[in-house]
Amino acid sequence: MLRMSGSPHRHAVFEALFVTFLWSTSWILMKVGLREVPALTFAGLRYATAWLVLLPVAWNVRGEVRALSRRDWGWLAALGLVFYALTQGGVFLSLAHLDAVTLSLVLGFTPVLVAAAGVFTLKERPAGAQWVGLALAAGGAVLCFLPMTTRGSAVGVTLAGLTLCANAVASLLGRAVNRRHTASPIVVTTISMGVGAVLLLSAGLASEGLPKLSPMGWGIVVWLAVVNTAVAFTLWNRALRVLSAAESSAINNTMMIQIAVLAWLFLGETLDALKIVGLLVVAAGTTLIQFRSAKPPRRTAEPGPSART
Repeated sequence: MLRMSGSPHRHAVFEALFVTFLWSTSWILMKVGLREVPALTFAGLRYATAWLVLLPVAWNVRGEVRALSRRDWGWLAALGLVFYALTQGGVFLSLAHLDAVTLSLVLGFTPVLVAAAGVFTLKERPAGAQWVGLALAAGGAVLCFLPMTTRGSAVGVTLAGLTLCANAVASLLGRAVNRRHTASPIVVTTISMGVGAVLLLSAGLASEGLPKLSPMGWGIVVWLAVVNTAVAFTLWNRALRVLSAAESSAINNTMMIQIAVLAWLFLGETLDALKIVGLLVVAAGTTLIQFRSAKPPRRTAEPGPSART
């Protein structure tokens, strides 16, 4: 399914795979950082720092920013609200109550939710392969959740469910923004992240106060902000201009496996045979859901961002 012909396309595939690895390591660093930094403030510090890093880069394309219409600003502000403030804030809050593997599994259902919403909003009924994908994803989730005994999981799963809904909306918004081609990836990333960062940091400081971070805590914030956010999100937005929806979804779904292995290695989270099988089945199912888009798309059909953080 991943077409490897052509240098630009090959570069985009490897670029996207590299980004998913960076985002997978984010989950480990976030779990460690949450031991000393409250969730919303942690998220706000990360994205506010990343935004400050991106500002000098965006200054080089300030003419493009000035050319944006009010409608363009509205789209980017909406993306910042939903994708950063609601979705990324929800990820941090959920990780405070759930293990990384479980949250990754819940958010892996984003393509399922988007496909279901498409029946009503886009009048698109799933094709045969997509129905199989829906069934596989549901079955894989049952395998993973039946033995789940994570403390505080009721609160965590509720937060994760709300984050899943926000991520699905963010995915649709992201597709709408990217296919308009009125702004470059750096402009999309900087403006939307700036809106979300201000909202997250304001909410965090108002409800949780200013935390005292250790050197390791600041190191985690800075690394997440510069490498796993400012660099990674810009690379991802650039890759989305080449990859099809099917390809980007398949690449994104590898994160479930990456996060599970990293959480087992560095956080000591359980990874029994049943959960491994469930994760693989969910990954296969959510990939099948994208088969409708497997044909080479027009440049106006890129998917949007993901809450892979």
